[in-house]
Amino acid sequence: MKITVIGAGPGGYEAAIMAAKLGAEVTVIEKKEVGGTCLNIGCIPTKTLLASADVLTTSAEAEKFGVFNDHTTANLEQIIERKDKLVSGLVKGIEFLFESNGVNLVRGVGKLIDAKTVEVARSDGEALTLVSDKILLATGSVPICPEMFCYDGEKVITSTEALSLKTLPKSMIVVGGGVIGCELGQFFSRLGTKVTIVEMADQILSAEDESVAKQLLRQLKREKIKVLTANGVTDVKVQDSGVSVTLKKGERLEAEIMLLSIGRSSFSKGLNLEEVGIKVDSRGRIEVDESLETSVKGIYAVGDLINTPYLAHVASKEGIIAAENMLGKNKTGVHKAIPRCVYTDPQVAAVGITEKEAQQRGIVYKVGSFDFRSLGKAQIIAKIQGQVKIIVDEKDVIIGASIIGPEATDLLAELTMAVHLGLTAEVLGEVIHPHPTLSEAIMEALHDVHGKSINKVSTRF
Repeated sequence: MKITVIGAGPGGYEAAIMAAKLGAEVTVIEKKEVGGTCLNIGCIPTKTLLASADVLTTSAEAEKFGVFNDHTTANLEQIIERKDKLVSGLVKGIEFLFESNGVNLVRGVGKLIDAKTVEVARSDGEALTLVSDKILLATGSVPICPEMFCYDGEKVITSTEALSLKTLPKSMIVVGGGVIGCELGQFFSRLGTKVTIVEMADQILSAEDESVAKQLLRQLKREKIKVLTANGVTDVKVQDSGVSVTLKKGERLEAEIMLLSIGRSSFSKGLNLEEVGIKVDSRGRIEVDESLETSVKGIYAVGDLINTPYLAHVASKEGIIAAENMLGKNKTGVHKAIPRCVYTDPQVAAVGITEKEAQQRGIVYKVGSFDFRSLGKAQIIAKIQGQVKIIVDEKDVIIGASIIGPEATDLLAELTMAVHLGLTAEVLGEVIHPHPTLSEAIMEALHDVHGKSINKVSTRF
């Protein structure tokens, strides 16, 4: 079977490799570097910068551990160079995986002609027509940049430009207090930029548990980051000296740079969807069935192109599912448990529903929680801020969990599995957790659902 994949981001490249392993002849079309937004201008480079900021912060607090530094400074240019080198190595890794699995990579822009044909405008100027049995669309998303914000890539930037700045701005307005805004806002603040975050919703991280958002807000304020919630931008003026912004509540802000982080939208420009007959919703996202097949038989779509969370790990899973289905399997692309991760300090991670969502749905629920400050391992590493919070329904089934604290994004895997498998707090709580570890906070929160946490001192949720 011949399969053509348009887009080599997490969804596209994992689908291509899986299809090749299952015996298909696979061609991938990519106009830029393989790895997509996640690897090149998203997850990986962002977290690489944050890792440098973590080292800087740890060095500044080294005296807590009896270690003394005479001088600790950060060099943005060298941080960016490290990021670029790391990304380049991972890109080469994917290219090697393509080669070793027999996946053919074509540089260029693909356009649908019909259910089996893709026309490629190659990067070398030559045209190419590919005929295949199945087609996968995986072109991802792009930052939302409304005209009123005067985006120019210099004074008004998105995360794409922020990840390649060579000089540290003295001041920055971050529009949007979601994942990207909080992560990059904290990064630049820790390097010395005066940062103000403006968020239209009543809280930062609007999709997350209110108590978690409040704890992160307190930390940002401790770091002298100004956070304005329930506010929005009504006017933007770009000047030689920087950016001047007027807010909904009348306040005026000025900064050297403004970072737009107000979300992303599906990138389907040039795919020829309408002409081929592929249905899209009111927001331009491609409609798919549970197998991830579009309204045109034989054409599938995954990742940020469809109505599922814009997350790399979601795209990766969907890519694998689509590949298997194109090769005759019957897998579903409906996800029960999707982990959500924020790599601020402290980290935030969640899965399933929040307490507010449970209330809105009229679900009878109970909550168990545990503070990291009561944990030996957290005290050892001097990372005591944060909690684990677990929500169960009336049958004790775990339906949601939120963690704010050290290594929260890694700890979440256990609770994601619990939500996915429909485990109860009682069953998971019987598992022996190693000591001393941060995972003991999960064990204690599970026990607290039934009022049986041995080491719980107080609750802050």
